[in-house]
Amino acid sequence: MTMIRRRGLCLVLSAPSGAGKTAIAQALLAEEPALRSSVSVTTRAPRAGEVEGVHYHFITETRFEQMQREDALLEWARVLHGTHGYGTPRAPVEKALAEGADVIFDIDWQGHQALRRALPGDVVSVFVLPPSLAALEQRLRKRAVDQEAEIARRMAVARAEIAHWAEFDHVVLNEELDQAIATVRAILHAARCTTQRQPGLAAFVAGLG
Repeated sequence: MTMIRRRGLCLVLSAPSGAGKTAIAQALLAEEPALRSSVSVTTRAPRAGEVEGVHYHFITETRFEQMQREDALLEWARVLHGTHGYGTPRAPVEKALAEGADVIFDIDWQGHQALRRALPGDVVSVFVLPPSLAALEQRLRKRAVDQEAEIARRMAVARAEIAHWAEFDHVVLNEELDQAIATVRAILHAARCTTQRQPGLAAFVAGLG
């Protein structure tokens, strides 16, 4: 199979909790050999079942602050009233892009904005919408893990997140999961074929004879 040298891309999936972005990301990672998952750093302690380097890179607060100072994070945030830091290491992402691999990100709209500022020519973003807010609330309730107050909080956050849909390159309605996965996969394949993503095209065309 003829391979034309290309630069990888950052595929950002963003959505309110319960809209299905994690399921879409997992399906794409299983289907696409050239797609890698971005592994964030965090200052919180590992939870039961979490593996270093798979779910997160667990680092100290001192190391996190050092990475901020050195511009070694593409995007970062503080959660739980600033208690814990989370961020995307710059070096492995830039290495993957240079090697022609794609990196998938499951981040919120603020992370998307920061990533686009850091890598303006490399981001392809998708916002995943639920079919309705009622359907989203039903999905959260089916999980049976949250109390009423937490469900209400998540729904309020969901409304705030959905307000940022227009900032994304693509919007996908997740009414049927298989169709949503196929649509996002089509977006990924199309993005790979854009002229600017294929720096090897000039040499390939010159060699056609």
